[in-house]
Amino acid sequence: MQVRNSTMAAIRFGYGFHPGQTPPNGAEDLISSLRRGASEKPLFPTDSRAKRGAAIQEALRARKRNKGSAAFRNLRKSLRQSAAQDGAKLLLQRALSPHGFFERLAAFWMDHFAVAISSPMHRAIVPDFERTAIRPHVTGRFADLLIAVVQHPAMLIALDQPASVGPGSQAGQRRKRGLNENLAREVLELHTLGVDGPYTQADVREFAELLTGYGVNRETYAFQFAAKRAEPGAEAVLGERYGGDPARADHAVALLEDLANHPATADHVAGKLVTHFVADTPDPDHVRHVSAAWRHSGGDLPAVYSALLDHEAAWRGFGGKVKQPIDLVASTLRAMGLTRAEANMALKRNARQMVQATAAMNQPLLLPPGPQGWPDEAKAWITPQGLAARLKFASRIGLRLARLNTADDPRRFAETALQDALRPETAFAVGGAPDKWEGYALAIASPEFNRR
Repeated sequence: MQVRNSTMAAIRFGYGFHPGQTPPNGAEDLISSLRRGASEKPLFPTDSRAKRGAAIQEALRARKRNKGSAAFRNLRKSLRQSAAQDGAKLLLQRALSPHGFFERLAAFWMDHFAVAISSPMHRAIVPDFERTAIRPHVTGRFADLLIAVVQHPAMLIALDQPASVGPGSQAGQRRKRGLNENLAREVLELHTLGVDGPYTQADVREFAELLTGYGVNRETYAFQFAAKRAEPGAEAVLGERYGGDPARADHAVALLEDLANHPATADHVAGKLVTHFVADTPDPDHVRHVSAAWRHSGGDLPAVYSALLDHEAAWRGFGGKVKQPIDLVASTLRAMGLTRAEANMALKRNARQMVQATAAMNQPLLLPPGPQGWPDEAKAWITPQGLAARLKFASRIGLRLARLNTADDPRRFAETALQDALRPETAFAVGGAPDKWEGYALAIASPEFNRR
């Protein structure tokens, strides 16, 4: 199906149309919106890392004193309520922001650097990861984004980096503790070079030794480097030597800079970008085009995004990607024309329901299945169970819209939400539905609303 570039810009590269906002016209508008998106603070701010860290520490101390105490249960409940608020704020940010491309890129990088923390209490610092490690670097250098991610406490805790001790370090010799390779492996395999990248197990181990000393201050939840836990001496990774005595945090930073500019990283991440935004099986020339921009610019992300958008493959084949459940909910909220006042009210009254909506479709907010993030291909989401959950979601929203919009017409909703992407068959079905709620539900459940 061929649609206008403005429709592709709004739906493929954003979260869809919002009746109260002017949509982007094409690639130039999308790039311009990146600068504005980067300069604006989130619409729904979350607690600072220090405040969340203090709450986590208080809960951990209460658990240590008495796991069955009312004090511990109340603190844990408070953290869970914060988690529901965090997830709802993430959805509402995507639903209300006029800078859809920026929000989509923030979501892409959040998933590329997926933080899967098993501890329910420590998940409370994940919103800070998005706010301080991801968003400020979406329009900068990939190297700076990578460094910020690797040094963020959420990533360090998720991959058990604080438990990693250099075998030859003071702490390692005294405590007989060993090396943890998780962070080094995921940086090489997932974040930079790719699973088939040009590295060996020896590179993983040497990189892990270079990362020893990276840890978290458990009082402030800030990054800290503990030299006593760091492996002494230089390490050889990808044929180059890094570090030396005394060990310093910037020794690993030097390697991260080199990884960010490696040709294999350019190829790997370019492939992921094109796959995520355009097609499950991307045009190889499109991937090469984006990768070449990466190498030429030294990983300057705006240049990479421009290459993503200036290839003709970016603007053909509407519907080539299935919306993940989080995208579906966010785009539904946008199509409903949600206002800031309504969003604030929803946060007070319906945060848990919003979070449950994505969880019911097997994509809980801020809780990826592992460091590999969420699957991007349609086959992961278009399953019998997945379709049933989408239909149930569409029906619930349809009933709600019918109650709220007694004077509105479901067909007008479909036309506003999809514009020239609305197929005649869908328009006919929506307009001919016996009940208004069914018309709304058919629009939200339609193939074109579930694809981009």
